[in-house]
Amino acid sequence: MEAAQEEAAAAAPTGGAESEATETEEAPQGGSENDATAMEAAAEYSWPQLHFDRPPRRLYHFARQFRSATSSGSSGGENFLKGVKWSPDGSSFLTSSDDNSLRLFYLPEEAYSAAEPVAEAAVGGEDSYGAFLQVNEGEPVYDFCWYPCMSLSDPATCVFASTSRDHPIHLWDATSGELRCTYRAYDAMDEIAAALSISFNSTGSKLFAGYNKAIRVFDVHRPGRDFDQYSLLKGGEGPTGIISSISFSPQNGMLAVGSYSQTTAVYAESNMEPLYVLHGQLGGVTQVLFSKDGNYLYTGGRKDPYILCWDIRNTVDIVYKLYRSADTTNQRIYFDIEPCGRHLATGGQDGMVHVYDLQGGQWVTGFQAAADTVNGFSFHPYLPFAVTSSGHRRFGMQDEFEDELNLAGDENSCSVWMFSSSQEA
Repeated sequence: MEAAQEEAAAAAPTGGAESEATETEEAPQGGSENDATAMEAAAEYSWPQLHFDRPPRRLYHFARQFRSATSSGSSGGENFLKGVKWSPDGSSFLTSSDDNSLRLFYLPEEAYSAAEPVAEAAVGGEDSYGAFLQVNEGEPVYDFCWYPCMSLSDPATCVFASTSRDHPIHLWDATSGELRCTYRAYDAMDEIAAALSISFNSTGSKLFAGYNKAIRVFDVHRPGRDFDQYSLLKGGEGPTGIISSISFSPQNGMLAVGSYSQTTAVYAESNMEPLYVLHGQLGGVTQVLFSKDGNYLYTGGRKDPYILCWDIRNTVDIVYKLYRSADTTNQRIYFDIEPCGRHLATGGQDGMVHVYDLQGGQWVTGFQAAADTVNGFSFHPYLPFAVTSSGHRRFGMQDEFEDELNLAGDENSCSVWMFSSSQEA
């Protein structure tokens, strides 16, 4: 029954034909006039220059709606967040938590008005507002990502993908919470093989999925079990083990993949030809991220206190290291680069968000974002906002590391922050 529902719901997010049986339907594709308008708007828009000389204000706070039992029951403690990501159009953000759920929150209209500042949100009280929708997966969520061309003005593009244990990749409708379609990979026993990491390419035409020592590439317009598979062990130099993170260069047709074998590799997107292999992470790689100009690559790992900066044009050595408190946890701790590309911010086990200047790797500032591990951080794509998520798995007794940090207690929560800014042409 699920397969029938998935096939019936199959629809490419770009507004292409839903299936062969309905390919005569008119696809809501943008014309040249809309493209020209979008280009003019982008040319006229001036990006906000964020000022980090003063701490940001907490605009919204969410905690109560995350207080639920986890999938692991009493032994796993209370629910905690595992990450948060802004939508590409900035209208909403998506959270992942240990109760196998993805929650979508829209940014209120009042947040867009600079003339009427929003009152600072209080921690410990009621949530600022409830989630617009909640999607429940049957098993723990491994990874999730937004469709890169997502725009609230075009409902066909309002989708996000998720992958969870023992399940195919799901494509969800961000306006209704309904399942659009699935992308399925099978192992040698013809059983579902779950992806451990997923990412759309920059144009949104392909969905790349990381598995054990392999990448599978799905055509977004063709849901189902059709895919191209690439082994990453060609030549014996590629990453071994689970592919934990995938990132696409915004400029030069390359993608980077990180693995739990402490290795990062860079490939040509067109044919998955290996270009570089990078070694230096102390722990398994949990995130890879290209700079805005595509010339640099940033990698972070578990049980590793440093984010490494690599120059893709000269990969002989590490350019610099950015410190964060992450040396005793296996948890994935996200970092992000602001839209202007000048600064990187990362969470950590100490509840702090640290901001670095990427021109030389200097520490700029830090602020206390939570009384627990800050595992998620995401800059808004065009406003001076950021969103954080916090929390970690607890096993009934306090960790030694918590004693050392004197953390006030668990704070499984999500917050939206506003930085001081000025417009920069």
